[in-house]
Amino acid sequence: MTTVPWRFTEKDAIGFSGQGEVPVLLDGARCVFGSWVIAEYLEATYADLPSLFGSATGRALTRFVNQWVTGILHPAIARVIVPDLFLVLDEKDRDYFRATREAAFGCSFDALAAGREDALATLRRIVQPLRSTLATQPFVAGSAPAYADHVAFGAFQWARTSGPIGLLASDDPISAWCERMLDAYGGLARTVPRAQ
Repeated sequence: MTTVPWRFTEKDAIGFSGQGEVPVLLDGARCVFGSWVIAEYLEATYADLPSLFGSATGRALTRFVNQWVTGILHPAIARVIVPDLFLVLDEKDRDYFRATREAAFGCSFDALAAGREDALATLRRIVQPLRSTLATQPFVAGSAPAYADHVAFGAFQWARTSGPIGLLASDDPISAWCERMLDAYGGLARTVPRAQ
């Protein structure tokens, strides 16, 4: 497997996909984009490998987790980290990022930064279902990680690699789960440096 770094303004680098967002997976001649679509593609194409969902019921429940992460968790984390994320971007991406994100949020980065404490309190409240789940089992999917863990952890990894703001208390069950996810797969997620 080969990964290719990509920047916001490098739309031509993924132009072959016919759209302008990541992730994009090239599997031989097949091009698939969008996290959920990629997961379903991998599940169907590589049925001999460990399942991302576990079963049809697991797929249905994972679809719910995916929608919660996309619609609730990502926006909540973004309200906390976007002003710092801007500072770690490549210089050529900053104007594009500021213009598109300020338009999406309907306010300036300064206003987002000023509201950070409220945004952090909201985030800590909305993750309560995740927190209570992880207080009783090691992973969202149970005894081992699966796609539900991957998609939810991706949001926290985004924060970890984007800025210095700590989202959770060290004794939060979600923090312990993040550590387990960082250690999973031979520590693959730890190879991405934490923002300073």
